[in-house]
Amino acid sequence: MFKASYFVIFLTLIYLMLYIGAANAQTMSNSNYILQMGNLNSIAGKPTGGQYKVSFTSGQTGANLFSGTNYKVRAGFQYIYSIIPFRFSISNTFIDFGIISPTVAVLRTNQLTISNGSANGYQVLAMQNHNLRVNSTGAEIPATTCDTGLCTSTTSDTWTNSLTYGFGYRCNNITGTDCTTGFTSNDNYKSFSSSPSAITVMTGANVGGSKITQITYKVNVSNSQNAGLYTNIINYIAMPTY
Repeated sequence: MFKASYFVIFLTLIYLMLYIGAANAQTMSNSNYILQMGNLNSIAGKPTGGQYKVSFTSGQTGANLFSGTNYKVRAGFQYIYSIIPFRFSISNTFIDFGIISPTVAVLRTNQLTISNGSANGYQVLAMQNHNLRVNSTGAEIPATTCDTGLCTSTTSDTWTNSLTYGFGYRCNNITGTDCTTGFTSNDNYKSFSSSPSAITVMTGANVGGSKITQITYKVNVSNSQNAGLYTNIINYIAMPTY
């Protein structure tokens, strides 16, 4: 006999930020010595006023904006500030399904927001520490395999049948089109992979600010599911690509 169960997911984010600065050096040498030194600017400052804020330097070698068909290089101290800093956030890191009933699927959502200035794009990976589990007994809710039994962490499929049980997710684009493939229908779902494996849930090849996706979490259980407090942790890992 099924008794009321309670389901909670704790979400965490791992925020990886890489900074790569340009280097410009001058080398002087002969048969007796080698001197290597970086270029130092002769004057610099940050004058400000009521209507402006300016950052400037002088005395650099090779400072310019260089561009071509497939590239753009900003060389010089004036480009030290990223135009679009890399930022990643999760709107809600506590997903509470509450008390659910057998064969009545429950859905919850949160949003992932990313800003990326890397020329080669970014990706957001996700993995769960384990299936939804009652830690005291070891009872678990398995990952969904969808109505056909064919969906996985990398392959989506339709999940509408109330007699199809498990836990899964889907991704919807809110701003931009950065959800991974497989979610053309609102009934398409995938499962989360378990640590240490991770799957891509969001990716982009271009720079951009405040790209937003909505993640929908779905859980459905049978009458034979043991009652208890089921929890797991989903880790999101955001990485710029250089």
